[in-house]
Amino acid sequence: MIRHVVVFSWDGEMTRELEQQFTDELTALSAKLTGLRSYHAGPDAGIVEGNFDYAVVADFDDAESYLAYRDNADHQDIIRRLSAPHVKNRAAVQYEI
Repeated sequence: MIRHVVVFSWDGEMTRELEQQFTDELTALSAKLTGLRSYHAGPDAGIVEGNFDYAVVADFDDAESYLAYRDNADHQDIIRRLSAPHVKNRAAVQYEI
């Protein structure tokens, strides 16, 4: 299994409404994907100062399933419209579990 983790820091223009739309659209997309075992996305809980603002954690059956998600046209559209315009910093990792 492959776990995908990505975290974002937003610019000052990202709103709670846009962040919620980002979460809603990613979650709706995740329900349509094959090879996806678990999907969680949402804003930082604010427990520790200095954390990234938002995270996505997803578990896939295999690397091919992850790559299909990464390259999915709807996923790319969500990124283009909702996250890319507001990303200050982004970090990602995929690892085997």
